Amino acid sequence: MNNINEKNQKIKKMIKKGASFSLCAVLAGGLAAGAFEGVNYLTGWNGTQQEVEAAVNQNDALTLMKSTSESKSAGKGSLDVSDIVKEAMPSVVSITTKSIQEVQNYYGMFGYGGYAPQQQEVQGSGSGIVVGKNDDMLFIATNYHVVEDAQTLSVCFVDGEAYEGTVRGYDEGRDLAVVSVALDDISDDTMDQIAVATIGSSDDLAVGEQVVAIGNALGYGQSVTTGIVSAKNRRLDSSSGAVKSEEDNRRGVNLIQTDAAINPGNSGGALLNMNGEVIGINSAKLASTEVEGMGYAIAISDVSDILEQMMNEEPREKLEDNEHGILGITGSTVSDEGVQVYGIPEGVFVSEVTEDGPADEAGIKKNYVITDFDGRSVSSIQELVERLEYYEPDEEVEVTVQIPDGNGYKEKTVTVTLGENTNDSKSSKDDSQDEDTQEDDRDSILRDWADEMERGGYTYQQQW
Repeated sequence: MNNINEKNQKIKKMIKKGASFSLCAVLAGGLAAGAFEGVNYLTGWNGTQQEVEAAVNQNDALTLMKSTSESKSAGKGSLDVSDIVKEAMPSVVSITTKSIQEVQNYYGMFGYGGYAPQQQEVQGSGSGIVVGKNDDMLFIATNYHVVEDAQTLSVCFVDGEAYEGTVRGYDEGRDLAVVSVALDDISDDTMDQIAVATIGSSDDLAVGEQVVAIGNALGYGQSVTTGIVSAKNRRLDSSSGAVKSEEDNRRGVNLIQTDAAINPGNSGGALLNMNGEVIGINSAKLASTEVEGMGYAIAISDVSDILEQMMNEEPREKLEDNEHGILGITGSTVSDEGVQVYGIPEGVFVSEVTEDGPADEAGIKKNYVITDFDGRSVSSIQELVERLEYYEPDEEVEVTVQIPDGNGYKEKTVTVTLGENTNDSKSSKDDSQDEDTQEDDRDSILRDWADEMERGGYTYQQQW
């Protein structure tokens, strides 16, 4: 019996020594193997050396997969966006403009001496994105409202150096503009630090995806904010400036809604995805002070072709009133009521066509709605008049019109050879008639549309 007890005691001591030895081996062998062996010891699992090695290798693979997954997650939604900003900042610029505006003087504000406006120089600020370059020019995309009415314009690059810029082209309805800077004016040191932005796809964005906004907020210089894509396919009504839901099927700018802070001065700056690609052009004027976390950016995929067209076309000089070409129409802006209630296309309603004039010869008729001029959207009579100021007589221009057709409208594009602007031609102004004439013609226009309504469900509210 004593011998049996002694043997049992020896076996227990051997087991304890074996356990101590195993633990030491685990600690000496590394964390992965140690963790696996520790689990084996606690659970009583037993296996061959090959099985142990296979299990350790499997554990390493799982660890690697977890690390890779965490790396991808960090790259897609990490709060640290410093690497993205470092890569993108050389392609973002600050834009400063100066314009002359008429302001009411102090005494006139209180009714003394009547209305006595004074001219005053006003400075504005915004942002831009370097989107292209050729042998002569560097091209910068921005918002139209950033450069609107600017007499002078300067572009400040990432190194703090500023150079004179020129508005190459613009599309007021889409709130887009392209500014060019001559390469000969830019120093070699500045050029070494400038980069052309990488353009991404706004179509591939997912709601909830993290984004980064960069811009010249409040004119203080470039700053960075982050957020997510709150919504896609918001629509900007170019005539009223209001943002509509994605169910609104009217013409307008396709917008990305984000909760990244977009402030005055951010306009024209870059909205980036987590790959550092530009997926939107920030448009601060759409953000309301009555709400928080509702900024908007123009979806880049919807306007990339327009930006490229602006970069490639030759810049035009503004002509005097008696030098630019005309369409030979009298028109007015389609009212918000006409668009929203009666479904009339957004654009310029043609109320009169000059007989044998350019529009008449091209097939444009009364009650048509002009929606595009030379490939760019037109949302108001003022915008159409401003565009014509850059075109000479005898130039051929493509004009897109919407034609009443039963229960809807059909689109047609015609080529118009612009006519000469003569001072004695009533319709040469291509603008709304004088106030008395407008009042006289109002009933006639509404009667025409009343007839259309009876036949096809249309009406029209003229905006004078």
